[in-house]
Amino acid sequence: MKKIQCKPFIVLLGLVFLSSTSEIAFSQIKGDGSVAAITGKSAQLPLSKIKLPPGFSITVYAEVEGARSMVMSPSGTLFVGTQRSGKVYAVKDTNGDKIADKKWTIASGLNNPNGVAVKSGALFVAEISKVTKFANIEQNLANPGKGIIIYDKFPTDWPHGWKYIAFGPDGKLYVPVGAPFNIGQPTAQYASLFRMNDDGTGFQKFASGIRNTVGFTWHPATHELWFTDNGRDVMGDDIPFDELNTAPKAGMNFGYPYFHSGTIKDPEFGGTHTASEFTKPAINLGPHVAALGLKFYMGTIFPAKYKNQIFLAEHGSWNRTKKSGYRVSLVTIENGKAKGYEPFATGWLNEDTQVSWGRPVDVLILTDGSMLVSDDAAGVIYRISYKK
Repeated sequence: MKKIQCKPFIVLLGLVFLSSTSEIAFSQIKGDGSVAAITGKSAQLPLSKIKLPPGFSITVYAEVEGARSMVMSPSGTLFVGTQRSGKVYAVKDTNGDKIADKKWTIASGLNNPNGVAVKSGALFVAEISKVTKFANIEQNLANPGKGIIIYDKFPTDWPHGWKYIAFGPDGKLYVPVGAPFNIGQPTAQYASLFRMNDDGTGFQKFASGIRNTVGFTWHPATHELWFTDNGRDVMGDDIPFDELNTAPKAGMNFGYPYFHSGTIKDPEFGGTHTASEFTKPAINLGPHVAALGLKFYMGTIFPAKYKNQIFLAEHGSWNRTKKSGYRVSLVTIENGKAKGYEPFATGWLNEDTQVSWGRPVDVLILTDGSMLVSDDAAGVIYRISYKK
C-alpha cells in the first residue's frame, strides 16, 4: 500500500516540475508561433560572386522561399509576398543584429499573393483577383485568421495577373492589372493602374497603357509616382526596352499596345497612332530585363551620390538569346529627370555559361540606411550595407 501511494506521488512531483519549466517554453512557442529565419541552407549561396561598388557588402537577411514583394511595418516587421507557393510571410530582427531571426507564415493556399502593403496596423495582401486585409497584424502574427476581403472584382487571368501594391501619399491603395497576354487589344479593366480607399471603396483608374508593372514608388519630395513596365516579347532580342515611367497626375496613357519604349510602333496594333499621343518613358531600361521593384534612396549611410536616386531590381530575361537583367540597377535623377542607368549589383548571372543562381525581385530601404533585396529563385532576402 505504501509503495502504491508513493509512486504516484513521485510521478506527480515530476509532472509538477516538468510543467513548471516546459509549460513556459510551450507557452512561448504557442504565443510566438515563429520559426528560425536563417538556417544552414543559405550558407551554400555564392555571395562572393556578387559584385558591388567599393565599400558595399551583401549578406543574407532572411531565408524566405519564393520571396517577392516586401513592405516593412513602422515597428520593424518585414512582410513578404510570394507567387506560386501561395504564401505570405513575416520576418523580424528581434535582437538588433541586422539579421532576421524569426519567421511566421501569415497565410498559405493563396492565389499568387505577390503584393503586400501596410497601413494603420493592418496588412493588405493582393492575390490575382482580390485584396484581403488582416487587421492588427503584428498582434496576431501566430494566428492572423483569414482576413477580410476588401475588393474581389479584379480579373482572374493568371498571365500578368500577380500584383504589386502600395499605399500612395494620398492614402489610397494602388493596384495594377497587367495585360492578360503578350500583345493584344486590352479592355478597360486591363493594362492599367488603379487606386482605391483602404476599405475597397472609391475604386478608379489612375493610368493606362501599361503592359505590366510589378513595382512602383513615389518621389519622397514631389510625391510623383514612378513605376517600371515590362516590354512586350517576340520583337527580337533588343527591342522593345523595359521602361521606367513617371506619372505626376492621373489620366496619363503610356502607349501599350500601340507604342513601346516611347518611339517603337507596334507592328500589329500601331495602326495610325503616333508616338505623340502617349507619355514617353522617363528612361528606357535594358531590353527584356524584367524590371520590377524600385525605391528612391533616402538613407544616410550610402555615399552622397546615391541620395534621391532610384535602385531597381531586374528579375532577368527568359526569351533573349543572351540573357539580360539578373541584377540591381541604379537610375540617376537630376532635377526630377532620369539621366543615367547603370548596374549596381551584379553576379547572379554567369555571363559565360548564361546560368543564373538568383533573380532579384524587389528592393526596400531600411531606417538604418541599408537596403534589402528579395530573390525568389534563391529563396532569400539580402541586406546590402556600406562602410567606408
